[in-house]
Amino acid sequence: MELVRWPLCRVLLMNDARYPWLILVPQRPGMREIFDLSEEDQARLLGETRRAARALAAYGHPDKLNVAALGNVVAQLHLHVIARFVGDEAWPRPVWGVHPARPYGEAARQERLTALRRLLGEGGEGGEG
Repeated sequence: MELVRWPLCRVLLMNDARYPWLILVPQRPGMREIFDLSEEDQARLLGETRRAARALAAYGHPDKLNVAALGNVVAQLHLHVIARFVGDEAWPRPVWGVHPARPYGEAARQERLTALRRLLGEGGEGGEG
């Protein structure tokens, strides 16, 4: 579910209600690794990742924020930014492979989309937010 578009990345909400979880997808065709990006885009990716992490921190006040660029299943370059809480269903393990995703119900999905869009900013400026 797309939340916003920034200068470099589309920001998506992972459809797993267990965790506030964003996915940043750089809008550059053929990119598989961070080092494939230009130096300018690498800096922009870091800034947009920071902006996403700050939004999740403000949204849920997690105990930890995880940032990962795996790409083992989907080779297209993308970063996961996941809010983690002591006692969540996967804690302290990584979220991958612990449980199948639990899709959002409609009301919960709308609440999270609205709140995160507000925190992420829909203006698309790509700044600090």
